[in-house]
Amino acid sequence: MSLIVAKFGGSSVASIEKIKNIAQRIKDMRDQGNNVAVVVSAMGDTTDDLIALAKATGGDLSGREMDMLLATGEQQSAALLALTLKNMGCDAVSLTGWQAGIMSDSTYNKAKISDIDTNRIMAELNNGKTVIIAGFQGISPGGDITTLGRGGSDTSAVAIAAGLKADRCLIFTDVEGVFTADPRIVPDARKLSSIAYEEMLEMAILGAAVMQPRAVECAMQNNIDVEVLCSFKNNPGTIITEVSNMEKQKVVSGVAHDYNCAKVAIFDVPDQPGIAKTLFKALAEGGINVDMVIQSAMRNNHNDIAFTIERDDLSKALPVVNELVKKIGASGCSFGDKVAKVSIVGAGMQTNPGVAADMFEALADEDINIHMISTSEIRVSCIIDEELTQKAVLALHKKFALSELE
Repeated sequence: MSLIVAKFGGSSVASIEKIKNIAQRIKDMRDQGNNVAVVVSAMGDTTDDLIALAKATGGDLSGREMDMLLATGEQQSAALLALTLKNMGCDAVSLTGWQAGIMSDSTYNKAKISDIDTNRIMAELNNGKTVIIAGFQGISPGGDITTLGRGGSDTSAVAIAAGLKADRCLIFTDVEGVFTADPRIVPDARKLSSIAYEEMLEMAILGAAVMQPRAVECAMQNNIDVEVLCSFKNNPGTIITEVSNMEKQKVVSGVAHDYNCAKVAIFDVPDQPGIAKTLFKALAEGGINVDMVIQSAMRNNHNDIAFTIERDDLSKALPVVNELVKKIGASGCSFGDKVAKVSIVGAGMQTNPGVAADMFEALADEDINIHMISTSEIRVSCIIDEELTQKAVLALHKKFALSELE
């Protein structure tokens, strides 16, 4: 008898009809002799609706109370799915995150899982029940409800699979797997049969919304194969695994893009020890995550520093930057939010020189100017004008013949 952990996202449980559909899928797994633990997200746009209700109260939104509120969305899905299964003759029990033993740190809204006590889940499974767990949530050392941030149900599922030593971890969503690019932009994008942990992590960070980055990290740390597949079809999905487990290593596995980017530049920064520390520490203390950083060549003991942040953070970053300009004696700053990031990802880049040059050639052939460049062993990212993003993705997908991948 195998133990399966299956996660169903918000689009999969968006209505009672859809809940009935996935309940049948879960029942089929049980009828095949498997034990099944299920992690669910909130129904459809429930989380957004709850946030809107909270904002209507006016004033600041307490992190603790927001977590108390938002956790109810997943509990609703879990209870409805358990009721549906029971009415189909499949015994089930719904558990909140803390009833399922998910313990976290005390960071509201973006908590991290610290441990999982799987005793309650195993006891229910051993009693012949399908266990339905509310994802996205845990409990802090002080006994408060916490949430794990957007996409946190993916992390819940992978962490539970690790804790249970499950045979399979399935992430059901509204797409059929991981594609070489966004099929809405590239019609001939191909679904990958497998992708390495490192590649999937880069793709997730760079804008591919198939899986939450922390969930991929958790799978990689615990060496758990994860299959991403569609809730509404019975086709095989994409298996996220070790490079060594893949049939062949591809030079480039996919193209990702991210519109949530903004570029900030600070001019005539004094070339002195500690200036970069002062700048980026202030941004970090403001809760602003910095991505790419470029420092120009020194001239007259000054240089320019440019960096990228999430576009959503621009409004809170600018006051910090303006204050820093005065503090460090820079001449001024500028910003732009009409940019986007395009990236190529592939484990094969490590052993194949010239990949970056091919990327730059593909963009140049389309007359696309590159504002900034960032690289790692398996990724090359470029900041370009937002309006040219689709053109860039198509050109890169064609350049690396990704429609031929499987």
